Amino acid sequence: MPMRFMAVLIVVFGCLLGFGCGGNEPASTPSEPAASPVPAAEDSVQPTPNEEPAAEDAPPQPRTEEASSNNSAPPVNDPNVTGDEPDAAAATLPTESVKLGEPALTSGIPGEGKLTVEQIQAWIDQPANHAVLEVELPLGLAAGASQMKIPADNPLTRAKIELGRQLYFDKRLSADSTVSCADCHHPDEGYARHTQFGVGIDGQEGGRNSPASYNRILSDAQFWDGRAASLEEQAVGPIANPIEMGNTHEAAVATIKKIPGYQIQFEKIFADGVTIENVGKALASFERAIVTGPSPYDYYEPLRAMQLTLKDLLEDLEGFEEDNPDLYDEYKARLEASEAHPMSESARRGRGLLCTNKGRCSACHVGANLTDEKYHNLGVGMDNAEPDLGRFVVTNEDKDRGAFKTPTIRNVELTAPYMHDGSQKTLEEVVEWYVKGGHPNPHLSKDIKKLELTDQDKADLVAFMKACTGAFPVVETSRLPE
Repeated sequence: MPMRFMAVLIVVFGCLLGFGCGGNEPASTPSEPAASPVPAAEDSVQPTPNEEPAAEDAPPQPRTEEASSNNSAPPVNDPNVTGDEPDAAAATLPTESVKLGEPALTSGIPGEGKLTVEQIQAWIDQPANHAVLEVELPLGLAAGASQMKIPADNPLTRAKIELGRQLYFDKRLSADSTVSCADCHHPDEGYARHTQFGVGIDGQEGGRNSPASYNRILSDAQFWDGRAASLEEQAVGPIANPIEMGNTHEAAVATIKKIPGYQIQFEKIFADGVTIENVGKALASFERAIVTGPSPYDYYEPLRAMQLTLKDLLEDLEGFEEDNPDLYDEYKARLEASEAHPMSESARRGRGLLCTNKGRCSACHVGANLTDEKYHNLGVGMDNAEPDLGRFVVTNEDKDRGAFKTPTIRNVELTAPYMHDGSQKTLEEVVEWYVKGGHPNPHLSKDIKKLELTDQDKADLVAFMKACTGAFPVVETSRLPE
């Protein structure tokens, strides 16, 4: 068998069988190395049409859970699209392929100062801003493309993302114009907040830590307890929450209608103009565009896959280059990319711990976004006189008592404090919590067990989590309609 052909087989089968914790994720091209599953620390009930959503920061009351460009929009059965009914307008719009994280999607309408009616009108009249976006995820997250949640009745467009950006940072959506979405989920603080609890109107505090609002495109149910079935539902909940933005949906819609710049955009984007549902669609569109960029882990993982599968060939680099120039060039490209975004030896050791019974992190922190999107009882707060029952309040199922959604490890070093109650200030504290096996209680997750870790092991786990940090998209925060 020719050497070149044999090496190709080694790469194909080796990368398919040996990539990541589970060994079942394919390696990618040099320019698009993909990250694999791995591991450790954090993230209102679905409202009926006439029901105001419960607060994110205050646990809700128990209730029973109800049940490449082309000329057409993505079909309803596209695996990257969810929802029952497609947007009628989307079926006639052109499409555009984009990669999330590109600055042009979130950096606002060009210019400085407040947005004038003339600037908004000129921008919203450009047909390109209404093309349906066929999105690609950045390096690392790209492995989770099939998990994207984009409702068929709310396709992404540049116009909708820009409108959502404006609404996200606009304090006028709150009752007294003092609080915006960004006040609990600010880009300068990892799209979370460095306070133990969310702080809303009149300085009121809730009872839960503000969950991070990035990489939401890979998640359907929202909030720590998953009580909002979609990002659209989650987006409008805080507006009507008395301790968050303290407004009503009716009053917020009335305020928006009085602002000409908003009126123009809503009427151009949505057939029915300004409604609370369309406010939710715009906000959700912007939040779906906020994703984490490639991290040192994402550059290291495809290199590691090649080093494992081509181990024998790499012992003779000169012979490898001579016999397999294409594969050699690919290896060099991955090596150079990883060296330009180095992952420390400590972080590499931490990565190894995650996928073993010694670390056990990959029991929950898996997939491209490093979370299983499920709910687990870690024992946090279960020693309180009246513990937060978390997911149980939504489902009324006993197994969900004290269970909260697994947060992503991506960019977790930017989102302190940690856990649903913000009780752990550092990643070191988080690791110690897992080492001791959480807090014993009748509903403790079966995956939470005491860990035998050395001080070096603990430091390595923290180093790995920090190596999962990538850049956020450039976002304009102050350019809003006058």
